[in-house]
Amino acid sequence: MPSEKVLSQKKAKVEELSEKFKKAKMIVLTEYRGITVEDDTKLRAQVRANGDEYVVVKNSTISYAAKEAGIEGLEELEGPTAVVIGYEDYVNAAKVVNDFAKDHEFYTIKTGVMDGKKIEVAEVKKLASLPSKETLYSMLASALLGNIRNLAVVLDQAREKQAENA
Repeated sequence: MPSEKVLSQKKAKVEELSEKFKKAKMIVLTEYRGITVEDDTKLRAQVRANGDEYVVVKNSTISYAAKEAGIEGLEELEGPTAVVIGYEDYVNAAKVVNDFAKDHEFYTIKTGVMDGKKIEVAEVKKLASLPSKETLYSMLASALLGNIRNLAVVLDQAREKQAENA
């Protein structure tokens, strides 16, 4: 039987991870067996660059934290698991992990969680293929700017016609 101190430390880890899960928009669980320290360092840096988080924890801790956060379907995890937690948007965490997995065949996506609901690997990969929030904003701004220009041309033509008729 574990000591009271060990038990309280484990409970604290579960509570901390559960709070992170509750704040997350996107969670990607991966198998990292075979990763080098150099690759792990690069991956962590890419994840942090987006304001996201990369943690390695025991599967039982993930399972308990997920249950506490109201997430179902993470009870049967096997093998070493790394968790990428995306706080700002849905795409960045999925994109970083998917791109890394494409370049490193040993690194695989186990599953994902979006807004507290478990999603399949295929859905994580679909999210990874979407443009980032910044790119979408840029596309929207370009479209709006084009529409404003068109409106300005139409209004100018209408003003010229009105001036000719007057």
